[in-house]
Amino acid sequence: MTTNLPLAHPRPDANEFIQILMGKKRPARVPLVEYIVDDVVMRPVVEGLLGRRWVDYGSDRSSQTAYLDNVIEFWYRLGYDFVRYELSLEFSELKLVIPDAAPGSTKQRGWADEHRGAITSWEEFEQTRWPKVEEFDFFPFEYLNKHLPEGMGLISSHGGGIFEHITWIMSFEGFCHALVHDPELVRIIADKLGRSMEAFYRHLLDLDRLVAVFPGDDMGYNVGTLVAPKDLRTYFLPWHKRFAAMAHEKKLPYFLHSCGNVERIMDDLINDVRIDGKHSYEDNIIPVQNFQAKYGDRIAVLGGMDLNILGAGTEEDVRKHTRFLIETCGGRGRYAIGSGNSIPSYIPPANYLAMVDEAMALSGSFQHN
Repeated sequence: MTTNLPLAHPRPDANEFIQILMGKKRPARVPLVEYIVDDVVMRPVVEGLLGRRWVDYGSDRSSQTAYLDNVIEFWYRLGYDFVRYELSLEFSELKLVIPDAAPGSTKQRGWADEHRGAITSWEEFEQTRWPKVEEFDFFPFEYLNKHLPEGMGLISSHGGGIFEHITWIMSFEGFCHALVHDPELVRIIADKLGRSMEAFYRHLLDLDRLVAVFPGDDMGYNVGTLVAPKDLRTYFLPWHKRFAAMAHEKKLPYFLHSCGNVERIMDDLINDVRIDGKHSYEDNIIPVQNFQAKYGDRIAVLGGMDLNILGAGTEEDVRKHTRFLIETCGGRGRYAIGSGNSIPSYIPPANYLAMVDEAMALSGSFQHN
């Protein structure tokens, strides 16, 4: 049960949110942050807590605007200082599609085929049609940018990073094979992706309510990076460095979501890429409070509520750990409370709301240590 939500009179302050995370303002509160909230979780909150009619995002502008209005209201009434929204260019990727297993979900889930890729040779590369940014529909970004409530900002990115997309295009097996036997094909595909995303970011960065660029690019697993750090440094980190520089040219921070154990490239991400904040943590890899103790004087730390607690814990478990993170990480500064990864469809809405509600309860009494 929530006692503080929905907020009757939200007072978002995206500028203060950024100042706190950049270490430019001594925090009087610990702000909320989230990377993605799945529609399966968002819908019962919109309908049950906010009392609004849910509309799926369709092919017509009427359904699209209705959906985006609900997205705005969701982030606004739950106490966020921003709306985060992302979309991706459509690259040639083979997917395994299965029904979503979350209770009550009618969605289909697309999973990357790790064994069979759409591009595995130079011939297939030459035959592939690559998306053109000028053909991409930026309407959702532009609508959000125009209709955000006073004080709110937009946080956005291209959906999925270069490393993720190349492993989806080539399949992970095909990508690893090419790294050894045809590294030039890896380079040419990575650069093709990079140039496409660079053009995408040029358009995105023109939005006047954008307050941060916050992409995701999962480069790790439980015990290390998915491929050798030298390969990440050769083909992928230079593109992140370029995107970060583009954001910095607009005086915007560049936050990075990357799952898994990326310890071996953290100094590269901070010193060379120049990320301003890091997101995605698992307690079995490194608890967020330990990560912050090591890197929190150099970058912002975003989220960290382990999904095992959010997914399998009780509401009281969630509230207790929310308090712990706010007192521990929030007390050090440059921290925002949220999930360690995202809010996928299998997270009970009550547990998600318990985290947000507890954060709202503590926001008024928080004192910086």
